[in-house]
Amino acid sequence: MKSSWNTRLRVGLAVGAAAIAIPLTAATASAAPPPGDGWIPVGADKYPSKAECEAKELPNAQANGYHEVWCDDSKEIMPIFNR
Repeated sequence: MKSSWNTRLRVGLAVGAAAIAIPLTAATASAAPPPGDGWIPVGADKYPSKAECEAKELPNAQANGYHEVWCDDSKEIMPIFNR
């Protein structure tokens, strides 16, 4: 009878761990860059780096009610997104 309870305990712990892991992995997906959740395309420009693009574009984004900037540095003329 003791092994039956051990098996139930192990199965219960495994199910509980899976129930916690699934929402945690889903939450990180919502923080994805464009075209992820809430990103709005606002234009494109040429910058020497992603960091410089995002630093120079942030004041403009904030002036328009946004709080984040993401520049797509996979292209020479970087598409710019705000959210």
